[in-house]
Amino acid sequence: MSSTEAVLPAGLEGRTALVTGGGSGIGEACARTFAALGAKVTVADVNREAAERVAAATGGTAWEVDLSDTRELENLSLDTDILVNNAGIQRINPIQDFDPETFRLIHRLMVESPFLLIRAALPGMYERGFGRIINISSVHGLRASAFKSAYVSAKHALEGLSKVTALEGGPHGVTSNCINPAYVRTALVEAQIADQARINSIPEEEVIASVMLTESAVKRLVEPEEVASLAAWLAGPGAGMVTGASYTMDGGWSAR
Repeated sequence: MSSTEAVLPAGLEGRTALVTGGGSGIGEACARTFAALGAKVTVADVNREAAERVAAATGGTAWEVDLSDTRELENLSLDTDILVNNAGIQRINPIQDFDPETFRLIHRLMVESPFLLIRAALPGMYERGFGRIINISSVHGLRASAFKSAYVSAKHALEGLSKVTALEGGPHGVTSNCINPAYVRTALVEAQIADQARINSIPEEEVIASVMLTESAVKRLVEPEEVASLAAWLAGPGAGMVTGASYTMDGGWSAR
């Protein structure tokens, strides 16, 4: 192929992918999209039934795992071409009321766990000369919001980890990037509504318009399939020179 020819969108035939938090939401959308493009997908989730459901629907493999138990991941070895670090939780409270153990839990799950999974996957990726690390970050990896000290700091840490992975992995054919959506239509976001209503002293039915969409120019939630479509492109051959980047999908939030 000449240097002037475009790289056309291609499938992921022959590739393997591991998606954490793959039993629902963004993770499920990624698993389904990758499988539709030909990848063999491992669906990792703390919920065994959810992982098995998505694995059955995609012809993949279910992996029941508690990624917050990071001690159990220290000696892990992963053989996968694509790693999607998506698993996460959210808790909302003012700093002075934030439970320290919950803060630690969020950082174990959303910083330590991606580090350990990347660490486990890189040797195989280096050996093959190909790898795609896709970290599902957030607009909160680039911006802050009140009452989310654990989540915001974890996502900022994930951004740094992703960039270091990009620098180390580049010479070996491994890319590492973040996807930074605003509020996505998932169970995780729905679960925040009651907490946001409590903290902001507004009715629950006003939370989406008055809290979640105030910063976005596009006044709607992001759909999981939109995030998955970007992840699929980052996983493919057309994104080989894309690394160390953070791709916003926030309706213009971070343009402010």
